[in-house]
Amino acid sequence: MTLDADYLRYPNRRHGMDHDRYDWSILTTRSAVSWPEGARVALWVNVAVQFFPLDQSGKPFAPPGGMSTPYPDLRHFSLRDYGNRVGIVRCLEALDRFGVRPTFAVNGAVAERCPELLERLVGRGDEILASSWHMDTLHHGDMNEAEERDLVERTLTTLRARTGQPVEGWVSPAGSQSRRTPDLLAEHGVRYMGDWINDDLPYAFRTDSGEIVALPLSLELDDQFLIASSLHSEWEYATQVKDACDYLAEEAAATGHGRLLALSVHPWLLGQPHRIGAFEAVLEHVAGTPGVWSASGSEITAAWRDQQG
Repeated sequence: MTLDADYLRYPNRRHGMDHDRYDWSILTTRSAVSWPEGARVALWVNVAVQFFPLDQSGKPFAPPGGMSTPYPDLRHFSLRDYGNRVGIVRCLEALDRFGVRPTFAVNGAVAERCPELLERLVGRGDEILASSWHMDTLHHGDMNEAEERDLVERTLTTLRARTGQPVEGWVSPAGSQSRRTPDLLAEHGVRYMGDWINDDLPYAFRTDSGEIVALPLSLELDDQFLIASSLHSEWEYATQVKDACDYLAEEAAATGHGRLLALSVHPWLLGQPHRIGAFEAVLEHVAGTPGVWSASGSEITAAWRDQQG
């Protein structure tokens, strides 16, 4: 029996991925992007301020960094809490020492459970972006729309009220999204998201409520991915970030086309006394590299938007 020809026709078949969320393009075909003050590389350091529930459901999958032994997994729960009690202090001191400006990706639950920590971050004047309610509230295709809408609304409403900031950025736990997530984010005033990691520059992403910017937050240079998941040492992590910084700066100089260096930092990992030295070495290197502009996620997004036709 021969299949009908319509069986092989797919209306969304196109260049790149089979959807109409963004226009696929190879990096070299785009108009050059320039960063403020002639910088070659925009540096986005995104510090994850997280709450991992002890009674996680782990659905549809266990969140990276989540509980991994039978309840109550106090060992991993308390290690994650270490990041909000101790590790964050060391990370902040290191960032300030080298003049690197962070953005903080905060779970909504942190506002309720660690109000003093949130107040300290807000008092610094750095940008707060939303990272869903907690690390076990994953966004996925089996979640119904009402449940996901409530999750987005509750997170953004809580963080906006507690920080006094517009909270226009979003990073989902594990970078997880459903088909509706970008639409719900744009509907609720989010202007950029870090979950789509398929580029070295921001790009426009279509939603039912207008454009949102995909600001790629590199998984390859994520400390949790490299150290906790891939089992690289902290000094191997440092070497890889330095190499990426050098390469992007050289590539930008050669092409006249700005680049983005995005680092995801977890204080429960890099804030450990045996790892903070590696993080300091990273910050010293990127801060000392000519042509690196350290900025918040919103600032980088705005600089890119201003150059789009």
